[in-house]
Amino acid sequence: MRYFSPLMGLIFSLAFSTASLADDIKVAVTTSFHNSGLSDILLPEIKKDLGLDVHLLVVGTGQALKLGRAGDVDAILVHSRNAEDTFVAEGYGTHRREIMYNDFVIIGPGSDPAGISTAEKANEALAKIADAEAIFVSRGDDSGTHRKETALWQTAGQNPEGFDVSWYREAGAGMGATLNTAVGMDAYVISDRASWLKFKNKGDSKILFSGDPVLFNQYAYLPISKEKHAHTKDELALQLEEWLVSKKAQDIIGSYTIGGETLFTPNANASGGT
Repeated sequence: MRYFSPLMGLIFSLAFSTASLADDIKVAVTTSFHNSGLSDILLPEIKKDLGLDVHLLVVGTGQALKLGRAGDVDAILVHSRNAEDTFVAEGYGTHRREIMYNDFVIIGPGSDPAGISTAEKANEALAKIADAEAIFVSRGDDSGTHRKETALWQTAGQNPEGFDVSWYREAGAGMGATLNTAVGMDAYVISDRASWLKFKNKGDSKILFSGDPVLFNQYAYLPISKEKHAHTKDELALQLEEWLVSKKAQDIIGSYTIGGETLFTPNANASGGT
């Protein structure tokens, strides 16, 4: 008969606990990605294939970048290219890897009081909203969507950071809450297409403007640098990255639809990070 001492039992217990911790990873993701419902499809497949529990911190892009800089997560999945490039240049992210894209759309009441459905460009649509002083609800939360929205207003000759007008309202909230506010106020709002398709409380609101190339919305994955934060699980972050760009994952992303409409188009860069 073999005898296992209490000390040996403790060693086995600690080894098991360490192995269990190694199978967990924290990833900060945008509210738009989470609201789409795609994460509910991907996470079980990741667990099945990698034995990896991915814990999502659902925040705006600005907050995701802050979490990455603080070393509070092992990777981030965001959609704000300029901010991502800065993040990597500062050494907080090892690289960025494009995963998928969709587009931004401008939503408003079916009556379209500002007449944006006749606009040819996004900046023209926003200029029409400003001219009509029609109510517009902003994310106002430093998310990727909010950053895109601010840039679009600037191309329309407007400075939203200096707005002191009654028709421009800041929700300071995630995409779902902002859409709820806009629909409740019969207001215009900018959303990523996936969040709008998943959103159920549409009321009379609908997509009134889309299709301008400037509304392109790329999502990228950035592992956190171990040189900045030694405790981060860089090997697991890279395993997750390789899974996200695999044929299986890209097929799942491309086949995810709501009401027959595709929410994301996979476009992983097979040659590696950028």
